[in-house]
Amino acid sequence: MVTYREPDGWEILGDPSRRAIVECLAVRPRAVGELADELPISRPAVSQHLRVLKDAGLVDDEAAGTRRVYRLNPAGVSALRDQLDMFWKRTLQGFQEIVGQEDEEES
Repeated sequence: MVTYREPDGWEILGDPSRRAIVECLAVRPRAVGELADELPISRPAVSQHLRVLKDAGLVDDEAAGTRRVYRLNPAGVSALRDQLDMFWKRTLQGFQEIVGQEDEEES
């Protein structure tokens, strides 16, 4: 039996268009039209990608007159950074264990 699970932030950022949107939003908040002007994808495609990013908690939006302005969600980005920090700490711990074992073998 196959079970469905929601993709995590890393999987969502695996899409080059979504990464490009996040990179643009890291510079400053933007509306859909501004993003579409900068990217090689259509305005409807930008909107679809923003919906996925928003559902994943990576971006927020707010009304600004007749348009919506999107920005990175600090909490969502922080959660990805926390995961990356955890991976890095585990890697360093593994490296320290290997070095410690080699030092014991040489003694």
